[in-house]
Amino acid sequence: MSKIRGKPAACPTLGFIGRTGRVMAACAVVVALCGADWRQFRGNDSDGLASGNGPRRLEKTVWSTPLSGRGISGPIVVGDRVIVTSSSGHEQDRLHVLACAASDGAILWDPQFWATGRTQCHPKMAVATPTPASDGNRIVAFYSSNDLACLDRDGNLLWFRGLTYDFPKASNSLGMSSSPAIIDDTVVVQVETDDDSFAMGLDVETGRSRWKLDRPHHASWTSPVVLRGTAGREDLVLLQSGTGLSAIRPKTGEVVWNYDEGASTTSSSTLGGQTIYVPSHGLTALTVATGTSQLPIRWRKTDISPGMPSPVYVDGRVYSITGGPILVAADAKTGKLAWRLRLKGTFYASPIAAAGRLYVFNDDGLGQIVSLDQKRGTISAEREFKESILGTPALSDGALYIRSGQHVWKIAD
Repeated sequence: MSKIRGKPAACPTLGFIGRTGRVMAACAVVVALCGADWRQFRGNDSDGLASGNGPRRLEKTVWSTPLSGRGISGPIVVGDRVIVTSSSGHEQDRLHVLACAASDGAILWDPQFWATGRTQCHPKMAVATPTPASDGNRIVAFYSSNDLACLDRDGNLLWFRGLTYDFPKASNSLGMSSSPAIIDDTVVVQVETDDDSFAMGLDVETGRSRWKLDRPHHASWTSPVVLRGTAGREDLVLLQSGTGLSAIRPKTGEVVWNYDEGASTTSSSTLGGQTIYVPSHGLTALTVATGTSQLPIRWRKTDISPGMPSPVYVDGRVYSITGGPILVAADAKTGKLAWRLRLKGTFYASPIAAAGRLYVFNDDGLGQIVSLDQKRGTISAEREFKESILGTPALSDGALYIRSGQHVWKIAD
């Protein structure tokens, strides 16, 4: 099979292999948003929280679906479909977007594309490292090769952008992992490297660029975070790098405020009410305020510094997995330590939470459920999946969706 090459601006279907190797036309399907969806990395609001319950145990496998290729991206759930990405071929230059039926795990579609950018990455990573995102109607898949594909819910290609054509130096030898975010009708991506380094907002309908911001020339693997506006405030997107955190208007790229005291390049910030918990100098709590370019620092604690996983806020407490690995629970208002719990293994995947339980999965595939009691945390369930788990799972309608090295799993009570 020959590779299709060319410039995305001239051909929106560049590189589309399709289900049978043909370039296919796309059509948009308008579908109502589902409240139980898990539409991007760490959930709809980038906070790792699911509505309703989650499984109390991990033993029951509803289904497991084998995957082709490699990938460590997390799954998302859009209506009755579970979406994951992968990359195959000797050079990982064949890019996949797969949809499984949430009911039985059957693969509904698997369109494929040729990578247009660099596919070199660390052996532990993959070209399919970023978690896809959806607005409920469209699925946007991003890859370490800086290729961006937008599909409808039936797997038809809507548009394709190979960002390497415009920014050929934007890559690093370890690979890229920043997941896209969709805010209203704008797709936001971060491409932060030691050379070309930028963030970009694109029209979700057309893939055309709306804005581009130069970013610090330093590799970063964090992902954009959606800051929902309340009490008349506008929605913003938070971009994190080694220099700090910036709040951006997603439609225009205008910078609203900056926190410039440094931040992690691996663990992303999280939200809890009107507080932003930034992996900075340990963990720093910033109070969201209006009419100011400097956010008040509520507290800063060096002893609850996250490792690779992003922290999560649950019911007045913020939880952080340190490099120990120790799960630390701290009062969200004061940062005061509540309890510590030793976990097993090392962690890339971020924790997610539902109904007083935290779900954590280590790199070797051990799943652990932590009951979040006030006085102490306890591990209430464990399961060895016997495959590596590096992507953050999804939780929808009481079921847990896990992407391991070779499968997608659905776990439910």
